Amino acid sequence: MKRSTVAASAVSAAVLSLSATAVGHAAPVTTQPGTPCPPAVDRALSDTADGAVVQCSGGRWEVYAGPYPSSDRWLSHGDGLDLHGQGMRNPEMLSGPWTGIPQDPADRCRAEQTAVVSAGEVGPPQVAEGEPGQPLRFDVLPVMFSIHLSGDCLWQAN
Repeated sequence: MKRSTVAASAVSAAVLSLSATAVGHAAPVTTQPGTPCPPAVDRALSDTADGAVVQCSGGRWEVYAGPYPSSDRWLSHGDGLDLHGQGMRNPEMLSGPWTGIPQDPADRCRAEQTAVVSAGEVGPPQVAEGEPGQPLRFDVLPVMFSIHLSGDCLWQAN
């Protein structure tokens, strides 16, 4: 009886291992310096787990060398990406039309921005959210204070 229980446990473990592999359809995004980045995100900026800014260049993530990160291409992943706009000094994301492009058919892009409404006052969050696998088109406000970009998405100015 013990032998069949051990064999059944081994088979169950193997099936669970295979199922976990089959269900995962995309590898987690890794934006650590020196790791590969896909050609589709070339020139995009992102962040690392410890908050450093990196840029995809030549197929690899590199530490961003500039003093103030600002780009027309950003990659969000994991817990998302927090940026500030023209409602503050040294904006990381400029106003205008932007598109969030999911990096996997199951991903959903979401942008939650706040804007300066008067001196020292920020208005309520404005949320734009796309459907799974579909691009999200939205406008970054001219006085955007901050924005939280979420989903495994490439964000680019149009």
